[in-house]
Order: sequence, then C-alpha cells, then structure tokens
Amino acid sequence: MKKVIYNAFGDESVLQITDQPIPTPEKDQVLVRVKAVSINPLDWKVYGGEMKLMSGSKFPKSVGIDFSGKVVTPGTNVSRFKKDDEVMGMMDVFKGGALAEYLVVKEADLATKPEKLNFAEAAALPVTGLSALQIIDQLAGVKEGQEVLINGASGGIGILAIEIAKRRGGRVTAVVGTQSVEAAAEWGADLVIDYNKQSIEQLGKRFDAVIDLSTKLSFKSAKKLMKDRAVFVTTLPAPLTLIGSFLNNLFSGKKLKILIVKPTVEGFESLRKLADQDLKIVLDKTYALYQVRAAYKESSHGKTIGKSVILID
Repeated sequence: MKKVIYNAFGDESVLQITDQPIPTPEKDQVLVRVKAVSINPLDWKVYGGEMKLMSGSKFPKSVGIDFSGKVVTPGTNVSRFKKDDEVMGMMDVFKGGALAEYLVVKEADLATKPEKLNFAEAAALPVTGLSALQIIDQLAGVKEGQEVLINGASGGIGILAIEIAKRRGGRVTAVVGTQSVEAAAEWGADLVIDYNKQSIEQLGKRFDAVIDLSTKLSFKSAKKLMKDRAVFVTTLPAPLTLIGSFLNNLFSGKKLKILIVKPTVEGFESLRKLADQDLKIVLDKTYALYQVRAAYKESSHGKTIGKSVILID
C-alpha cells in the first residue's frame, strides 16, 4: 500500500510516498480502506518540528489525522462495525498516520459516516467538528446572549464554531480575510470584521469568549478584548502556553484555555446529529495523493476557506 512518511523535520519537501505492508488489526482495532484525508494546520506544525515534546523525535513518522473510508476487517473484539461499513475517524493528533491507502484504528476512534456527507466531506469533519464542539461547549461554555469573538473564522474549525455558537445563542463576531467576508455572514456571524481593513484591538468592544483559530493572537493582546471573567481559547498547544495557562488560571479571572482535541463516542454522535441538521461542511480544494507536497504547501499559506482534502481512492 502507499503511505506518506517523513524521516526528518522540515517543510512539505520532507514528505515521501512509500510502499508499506497493509497492517493487520488487533482485537480492538479496525482495518479501514481510506477514501479521503483532510489537511489540518497541526499537520505542518508537527512535521515542521514545532511539537517535538508531544510528537517525539523518533523517525520515520507519518502524517494525517482525520479520514473517511470503508471497513475492511474488524478485530475480533469489535462490535460496532462490520465489513463495508462507511466510516470516519481520527488518529492521534501528534502521531498522525491517516495518509495511507489502509490504516488500523481503535474502535473508539471511529464513527459511522453521516449519510448526507460524501467521503471528502466526512474526512473534513472529525477534527474540525470535534474541535468546534469542544471549544464552544466545554472550553468557552457559550450561553444564550454571550458575545463571542472568533479570530480566523474562515477555516474548517471557524466555520463550524460560528454555526455551533449561534445554535447555543451566542452573538458572534467573526474575523476573516477580505475574500471570506460575505461567506462568514452566510455562515451566521452577526458581525464580520475584515482584518485587512480593521484591527480587532480597535473594536471598542469586550467579549465573553475570544477564540483564536489563527494562532496569531496572543493572550496578552486578547486580554484587551475580554470582559473581566471571560475565556480565551487557543488551538496551539505549545509547551510554554500550557504552562502559562496553568499559572494564569490560578490567579486571573480572565482564563486561558487550550484545545487538545480527542475523539469520543459522544462527540462523534453529536457531530452525526449536527450533520443531519444541515451543518455546513465547506471544502476549499481536493488533491490526489501524489500531490501531497503541493497540497500542504498551498494549505500552509493560510488562504484556505474551509478544509482541503486529499483523495486516496
């Protein structure tokens, strides 16, 4: 089978398509024939070496977190899936491994693909959907009438975060680039800020939750936008940020919280229900496996609206 690996940290040029044996599932694992894999910003931070403390430095490593496909062989202890079931799922966010023609995954990290979604859309959902749910419901705890700022709202997580925050009764201010202003309004944002034309630090407004999906807004800057007992959420789990979060939250009313997304059966079930309620899955571009380097190079430039997906089969 074909599998993308890398043997050193670096830019997208370190990614290689290799021939590997098809893995054999253990008792609690499922062998999946992969149909599509989505691209996440964390991917290039990991293979770029920014997350060494979490990913480790032992090579070879593989890339790709969330995927969709069909069950080939369920392990003997697997009860929720059978051969030919259409599924979506997640690999370990710091280890990856989804960019392959076949993969083995724990039963708990797998979910039935929503009927309304094709394989490309389903591959784009696990990381972004579970992240958006965790951010809005658990980390920010958005409630009716609260003011929510989403910085970098045109990516995969941002689009879903707007939709979910609105369903929870929040008033959403979305910060996007010029090309995404009209789309952000269509996704449900109450106010849309074009960061090319207006600085969010000059809004003259305070928020109950400030969610930074761009990884460019520091907690220090965000404090100026926060109410006294507000929450700042970042999606960049850097070691210094983790330490800073612990220390800050002991003494400050303005909380710093960090997203470390994990799949759960309950989370996947919530995503399935949202997908059945016409949750918007926005795909920017699809690529073939042989275009993996170009796919990551283009995506890392930050101009993507929604998610980019690599089609395996």
